[in-house]
Amino acid sequence: MLKQILSKLPRKSFKSTQNRDHGGNLAINSNNSTGSRSSDFGEKSSKLNVTSVTANNSASDTGQNHGNNDQRGVTSKLNDNLGFSSYEGLPELRDVPNSEKQNLFIKKLNLCCIVFDFNDPTKNLKEKEIKRQTLLELVDYVTSVNGKFTETVIQEVLKMVSANLFRMFTPQPRENKVVDGVDLEEEEPSMDLAWPHLQLVYEVFLRFVVSSETDVKLAKRCIDQFFILKFLDLFDSEDPREREYLKTILHRIYGKFMVHRPFIRKAINNIFYQFIFETEKHNGMAELLEILGSIINGFALPLKEEHKMFLIHVLIPLHKPRCLAMYHQPLSYCIMQFVEKDYNLSDAIIRGLLKYWPLTNSSKEVMFLNELEEVLEATRPAEFQRCMVPLFLQIARCLNSSHFQVAERALFLWNNDAIESLIIQNRKVILPIIFPALEKNTRNHWNQAVRSLTLNVRKIFYDLEPELSNECLLNFEEAERKEDENKARCEATWKRLEELASQKT
Repeated sequence: MLKQILSKLPRKSFKSTQNRDHGGNLAINSNNSTGSRSSDFGEKSSKLNVTSVTANNSASDTGQNHGNNDQRGVTSKLNDNLGFSSYEGLPELRDVPNSEKQNLFIKKLNLCCIVFDFNDPTKNLKEKEIKRQTLLELVDYVTSVNGKFTETVIQEVLKMVSANLFRMFTPQPRENKVVDGVDLEEEEPSMDLAWPHLQLVYEVFLRFVVSSETDVKLAKRCIDQFFILKFLDLFDSEDPREREYLKTILHRIYGKFMVHRPFIRKAINNIFYQFIFETEKHNGMAELLEILGSIINGFALPLKEEHKMFLIHVLIPLHKPRCLAMYHQPLSYCIMQFVEKDYNLSDAIIRGLLKYWPLTNSSKEVMFLNELEEVLEATRPAEFQRCMVPLFLQIARCLNSSHFQVAERALFLWNNDAIESLIIQNRKVILPIIFPALEKNTRNHWNQAVRSLTLNVRKIFYDLEPELSNECLLNFEEAERKEDENKARCEATWKRLEELASQKT
């Protein structure tokens, strides 16, 4: 009878009370590895087990949100809920047998999936230091590992990298901060407060990509097109240290994963198109062009039509934005790679430069003249003759520029032996085009250095073609006389109109 009565009593109350007293630790403990007991919660070993479960749970939550723009916010919210009460370090990899290293490596990757808030330097100091030490250990392990990474390990590495790196940027407003092509923010770039952790994550990823133990066939399933697009978005970071890592890693990915090469080039092209025709704002133009410089250097000959179209539709229009000074050097290098590979392209490049020649920006004009000298130095006579008329019409305008640096830089073209040789070979066409500009400089230019350089250039033509020079001088004087007559005629007409108007009033 007593047993029947006891069997009818509810047994749930004891279990719920126990769970409430332990704060839910029993539920966590039931998922731990074999051998941990509820009575050992105060011991360090059980803390490590609890940590591994917490890290796994948080990592899985972060992995489910892979690709979301607010991924960092979700992780931060999760971290706040956890309170990091059980965030403790795991045993070191060197202290466990080889058979257990891979599982411990995965647990450490999961531990590093938790992202901390670095805006408050006094928050979670202990946890941040644990994560930093764990990342340092991961760097050493990836560098020295002996044995191919399994597909599971590759997935966990990419999950950890995605959780830490893929985030939304909050750039400072850049409107009205570019003057004459010079970026005023360039001297004081914005530094990411989370860089102590981000740098180590980049280092893990870099060593993982270059490691001979990374199987390309397995890794390309995780480093897919979606991952590459998210990775390219990071180039807009304002931190130059981060962009340097991105440049190095993307170059390694391009070299190792051949299947992704066309997609990477196309994705970079799309970034350039958006920059040229829509925003004219992007922090990573220089780094992307440096990568393309290495890629173009490896193009096989003869060049494919796709690569020539890239030159015409992307690289040349990149001369248009006002902030050209931020990336002109790597852009000029890319242009020269095309000229050296196919000299027939020099005509199209020169005409492209003339199309986007700046009208009111003197500092950009100097950059254009510097690049033009490099292109002309590698140009063959046949290509030079195709574009020399529009080219020297523009150079004549530069010779008469009131900005002395523009005029001086244009006159320095005659100091280049290769360019001077091309000019001398075609002097009968070039001299009549530029002679009026030379004569005006010698008479009227305000800068003494420009007048001296102009006299030296004019002397070269007088020594080579005295008759043609005198003929050009006569034509110039005749044109000036006609211009004076037209000016006097216009003044007389306006004077007569003024007199008629005064009579009517």
